[in-house]
Amino acid sequence: MKKILIVALCCLAQFAAADETAEQTFDFSLPGLDGDSYSLSQFRNHWVVVNYWATWCAPCRKEIPELSELHSERSDVIVLGIAYEDLEPAGFDAFLKEYNPSYPILLPDVYDMPAALEIPRVLPTTFIVNPAGEKVRTFMGPITREELERAFVTATETAQAD
Repeated sequence: MKKILIVALCCLAQFAAADETAEQTFDFSLPGLDGDSYSLSQFRNHWVVVNYWATWCAPCRKEIPELSELHSERSDVIVLGIAYEDLEPAGFDAFLKEYNPSYPILLPDVYDMPAALEIPRVLPTTFIVNPAGEKVRTFMGPITREELERAFVTATETAQAD
């Protein structure tokens, strides 16, 4: 019975997506695995996809190729991966060689997250920030490129209707 409940909760998390009204702009800065520092505000005028993930998370690993394609193929979209685990940068080497994300991987202190960032309830968790810097949608569980692109269209239509 426990197994069924766990599977059901995982399935619910996979399809849970919370629509949000656009919040006021917010910002955060985090170091990247590449040694650079990244601030959300440096990507104004772009859609930003912020994806919490971990190396041990199978659904997270499955998302990486589509997120990489989205980041590489659309000049109006930036993907930021937040490695939500307590691992030294060298611990990511083998993982990155295998998965090779095209987008920046950010390294938060999981014990002291920036105030603007929520602690994810499930992994993966992904949120979308519109070009004005407002968080407009959060997805809990795995996400596809198609679902993200559909969310960009919906958020744009909603903003134009307001």
